[in-house]
Amino acid sequence: MIPRYARPEMVAIWDAQTRFRIWFEIEAHACDAQAALGVIPKENAEAVWRAKDAVFDVARIEAIEAVTKHDVIAFLTHLGEIVGADEARFVHQGMTSSDVLDTCLAVQLSRAADLLIAGVDRVLAALKARAYEHRMTPRIGRSHGIHAEPVTMGLTFARFHAEFQRARARLVAARAEIATGAISGAVGTFANIDPAVEAHVCRMMGLVPEPVSTQVIPRDRHAMFFATLGVVASSVENVAVEIRHMQRTEVLEAEEWFSPGQKGSSAMPHKRNPVLSENLTGLARLVRGMVTPALENVALWHERDISHSSVERMIGPDATITLDFALHRLAGVIEKLVVYPANCKANLDRLRGLIHSQRVLLALTQKGLSREAAYAAVQRNAMKVWERGADFRAELAADAEVAAALTPAELDTLFDLSHHLRHVDTIFARVFCD
Repeated sequence: MIPRYARPEMVAIWDAQTRFRIWFEIEAHACDAQAALGVIPKENAEAVWRAKDAVFDVARIEAIEAVTKHDVIAFLTHLGEIVGADEARFVHQGMTSSDVLDTCLAVQLSRAADLLIAGVDRVLAALKARAYEHRMTPRIGRSHGIHAEPVTMGLTFARFHAEFQRARARLVAARAEIATGAISGAVGTFANIDPAVEAHVCRMMGLVPEPVSTQVIPRDRHAMFFATLGVVASSVENVAVEIRHMQRTEVLEAEEWFSPGQKGSSAMPHKRNPVLSENLTGLARLVRGMVTPALENVALWHERDISHSSVERMIGPDATITLDFALHRLAGVIEKLVVYPANCKANLDRLRGLIHSQRVLLALTQKGLSREAAYAAVQRNAMKVWERGADFRAELAADAEVAAALTPAELDTLFDLSHHLRHVDTIFARVFCD
């Protein structure tokens, strides 16, 4: 992933030095367990830990790999150079490469999940703050992009808050599912290594043992993890698209913070564009694009093949780094979003009362009209507003059939905005559990 869309905290998880450090810890903990079982001398296990403060020479490992064509062997060779060939001769005893690679990937994805959960927490905090700030700021709700009935800006933020609560729960579940390690040897039968070694390594690395690992950890776990990232990315885009809509000139109910010195266009000095939200839409597409390869990794040949390997070397860093960046960018957009209550009110009044049509319809049925007759009466007056710019309340009052059923005072009641907002607190209680 390019630095433009990356935060250093997440990038560090996928750094080569970090990867080799995790490999080392897996091998060293395995040696400790082997020594405890009497399989290898204790002094050899202790000798391996001499490398605990070493800075691994990435260039040297890559040079060895250029000859061996095997990354784990290259690392083990370099580790032997640090520890000493005789002292390191029991490293990797009874293990296979996937024991190291898959367990390391589980550690990296678990750590990445922790950062993603923290990013979601920041989004949740921002959404909650803005929801309460604009709890009773009325705005028009839209269906099919057309004015429907009143909502509040606070309800919009609350709706997204509920969505990101679900996103958080999904990430927590995905983290738990991916946090499994395997130190089970070739084809996963523990033929040359005791299961106690796996239990010890997993405990020390913050993982749980994979029940049946063949020679690799089953890739349905990884598919679930990356699918979850895709869903969370879609939620990011869901908020971004709403902000982009609100910032349209014809709407302008809210807009991204336009900082001093910022420029919106190289050609048109007046422009203020929702560039951050548009960027979030693009980043969400990238994360979702990495889900299908993860799903296709589930079907491996027999006990293992490496068709999944190249995929995961790319989507592991790219998907987590991209989503991590997107979450924090989204939180920043929400925190600084500029809301225009006056424009919200102007949009509410734009259709000259049509947004109250359902209340009139229901009132007419309560007065004895059939639903079909009531619908026809309301619609014929509503169409005058669409076609001639008439005032809906005035047209209804002048309609003989409507006037026979509803008094002027009753009509006024049906146009009371507060009716639509009377259950806002109930919804907030459900979302925020206050």
